[in-house]
Amino acid sequence: MSEQVWDRSVELLVVGTGNGGLTAAVCNYEMGTKDVLVIEKANEVGGTSSSSGGGIWIPCSHYAQEAGAQDSIEEAREYLRQTLEGEDVPPELIDNYLENGPKMLRFLHDRTPVRYESLDHYPDYYTNLPGAKEGHRSLEPAPFMASELGSDYKKLRYTHHMMRMFGLIHFTQVEAQVLMVQMPGWIKVLMKMLWDYAIDIPWRLRTKISRRLCCGSAGVGRLFLAAKQRNIPIELNTAFKELIVEDHRVVGAVIEQNGKTLRVQATKGVILASGGFEKNQALREQYLPAPTNKEWSAGAETNQGDALQAGLNVGAKTRLINGAWWTTTVCVPDEPQPRLSIMEKSFPGSCVVNKAGKRFANESQNYMAFQKELFKAHTDDNPCAPAYHVFDARFRRTYIAGPLMTSAMKPDWTIPKKWFDTGLVAKANTIRELAEKLGIDPDGLEETIKKMNHYAVTGKDEEFGRGDSAYDRYYADPAIKPNPCLATIDEAPYYAMRIDAGDFGTLGGLDTTVDAQVKAEAGGVIEGLYAVGNASAALLPTYPGPGATLGPAMTMAYQAAKHINNYKD
Repeated sequence: MSEQVWDRSVELLVVGTGNGGLTAAVCNYEMGTKDVLVIEKANEVGGTSSSSGGGIWIPCSHYAQEAGAQDSIEEAREYLRQTLEGEDVPPELIDNYLENGPKMLRFLHDRTPVRYESLDHYPDYYTNLPGAKEGHRSLEPAPFMASELGSDYKKLRYTHHMMRMFGLIHFTQVEAQVLMVQMPGWIKVLMKMLWDYAIDIPWRLRTKISRRLCCGSAGVGRLFLAAKQRNIPIELNTAFKELIVEDHRVVGAVIEQNGKTLRVQATKGVILASGGFEKNQALREQYLPAPTNKEWSAGAETNQGDALQAGLNVGAKTRLINGAWWTTTVCVPDEPQPRLSIMEKSFPGSCVVNKAGKRFANESQNYMAFQKELFKAHTDDNPCAPAYHVFDARFRRTYIAGPLMTSAMKPDWTIPKKWFDTGLVAKANTIRELAEKLGIDPDGLEETIKKMNHYAVTGKDEEFGRGDSAYDRYYADPAIKPNPCLATIDEAPYYAMRIDAGDFGTLGGLDTTVDAQVKAEAGGVIEGLYAVGNASAALLPTYPGPGATLGPAMTMAYQAAKHINNYKD
C-alpha cells in the first residue's frame, strides 16, 4: 500500500501526444488497461510527430505484402547491420523491432482507424548497401478528414506549414515529390487539390485550413480519433515535472495543470513519450556538437528534455546522448518554425557551399548523412555553418526552393526586403557579386560553379558522386540528362539561400530494453518506467530510411503495452 498522498490515481500515465504516446495509450487500452491518462504540455495534440512528414519505416508490413513487395526480415536485418555498424545499438533491439514493427501495424489496422499506405518508390537512404530496397519499406499515413474529430479538430497540431500549399492545403509525401519537381501530371494534381479545396464551402465556414489532412497530422489525427473513440482522456496544457519513486519503483508523477501542482498515482506505470531536448539550449550545449542553436531546430517548442532530466534524477541510463536527427533548416524571419531543407538542395542546377565557396558533401544524399558530412568538414578555420544553397535563374523558374517557391509563384519583387537584409537570400548578376554580398570567397565560389557546370555536361560528380545512388535520384528531375541530379548553373541572375545546421529532434535519451523499460545506470531496470520515441535512445540512429523515428516510436509503444498487460501477440 502506497504511503504517498495523491491528488488523483490512474492505472497508467502517458506523457506526450505524438505517435509514440498515443500508440501507447490506445494499445494499452486494447490490451486491458482501460484507466489511462494522457497529458500534453502544449495546447495542441501531436508534438513534433504531427508537424512531421509522418512516415514510418517498417520493413515487411502487411501493406507492403499486399502491394506485392519482395522483401524479407533477413534482408532488412542485413541492411541495418550495414548501416548501423559502429553505432551503440544493442542487436536485440534491432531483432525485436523487425519482428514487432509489422505486428504493431497489423494490431492498429485491425482495431483502430489507423491506416497507412506503402510507398512503392521511396527508397531506403543507403541504396548502395546490401539488403537495401528502393520502395515499400516506408509508409505514410493515409489522408484523414479533420471533420472526423468533430470540434476536437481545433486541438490537433497541423503538419509543418512547408507541407501545406499556401499554408492551407495539405499534401502527401507522394504529391510533394510530384509538385516540387514538377513531374509529369503535376498540373493535374495541383488543379485537383485547388478544386477540392475551393468547393468545400461547409469546411471553409469553419477554417481556412483544408479538411483533408496529410503527413504527420493525418497520422496523429487517426490515433487521436482512436483515443477519442475509447474515451481516453487527453489533458492539454499539462506539464510533466518529475517522477515519484517508492521502494525502487516508479509509482507516479508530479504534474502541473492550470497553475496547480498535482501528484498523480500510476499503479501500472508511467510511459514517457514527451520528445527530446532540442529546444533546450543548455542541454544542447552540454551534449551536442557545435555549432548548435535551438533556433535552428524544427522540433516542437515544448521539447525541453523533461523526460531526460526526470529519468536522470531517478538514476536512468542514457545512450546516444550526443546525437540528433540532423537536417539543414531554413530559418525564415517571422515564420513560426524553421523549414526543413531536404528536397530543394537535391534538385539539379544548384549546389551547397561553405564560406570558402566550396562544396563539402553530396547535396542529393539523405539529409541526415549530408549534415553529418557538414559537421565533419566544419572547423573554426573552415566554417560550414551556415552554408549557402546556390542556384541560377533557370532553377528559380523551375523548382520550388523553400520560401522562395518558384519565380512564377513568388516573383523577385515580392521577396521581403528583410530576407535580403538578414542574409537569408541574396541575388546578383554574377557569381562573384553573389559571393561578395554574402561574405563568401568569390574565387572559391567561381571555381565551384565551374566544376558543377563541367559535371553537368559529363554526368559525373567527380568530388562526391552526386546522382550515383537511387536515393540521390528520388528528388531529381528525370528530364535532365545525363545525370538527373546535375544541371548547369549558368543563367543570370544568380541566387543563394542561407541554410543552418538544424534538426527535427534529438535522438539520444533514456536507454531501454526490448519492452521499452528504462534501464538503470546501476544495472537492471527502473520498474514502472517506460520510454518511447525521442524521450528514449534511438533504435535507428543513422536514419536508414524515411520514417526511422516514428516507426520505432510506435513499435516500442506497442512493446511497452504488451509488457504492462502481459499480452501475447
